[in-house]
Amino acid sequence: MPNSSLNPNLWIDKYSDYLFNYTITRVDDSEMAKDLVQETFFAGVKSMKNFKGEASERTWLISILKRKIIDHYRKINSNKGKAEVRMSYVNDDGSDADWLEERVADPFDQTAENELENKELGVAIYRCMSTLPEKQARIFQMKTVDKFDTEVICKEFDITASNLWVIIHRARTSMVECLEKNWF
Repeated sequence: MPNSSLNPNLWIDKYSDYLFNYTITRVDDSEMAKDLVQETFFAGVKSMKNFKGEASERTWLISILKRKIIDHYRKINSNKGKAEVRMSYVNDDGSDADWLEERVADPFDQTAENELENKELGVAIYRCMSTLPEKQARIFQMKTVDKFDTEVICKEFDITASNLWVIIHRARTSMVECLEKNWF
């Protein structure tokens, strides 16, 4: 018999925004974040009988979501290993060759063109950051560029961690839109 203290009919209204904000900071892909939250709700419904009431409903759902995020990254990392397929063959002169090494550019072989492109991208990023509201831009820079701890930023701006992640998410969304218009 399902636990009577859980009410999955209210989960979307009560927890979807919180779970999404939690997820988007960890996967940085809006569609994947939505999918993981949806999978969390399904898993929660399936395992309602395991809810002991030792934690709040939200905390219990977050613990399920954390496992979904970990599974997501495990799947990605296992697929990366399968994606690289090397094909050896014999050249016309009889020597061994590696198809992948000949066909894929060396990522460490930077050219002047790449350096110029990186500088232009940097300028575009800072230009887009300047279009953000001042507080949002400062928080975004502190967290993503300067790598300040969440606690430090929250104290400086007198905000909660949850509020910080909402601000970061909004800034990222604005930055993506700006870069799509002005760079890509």
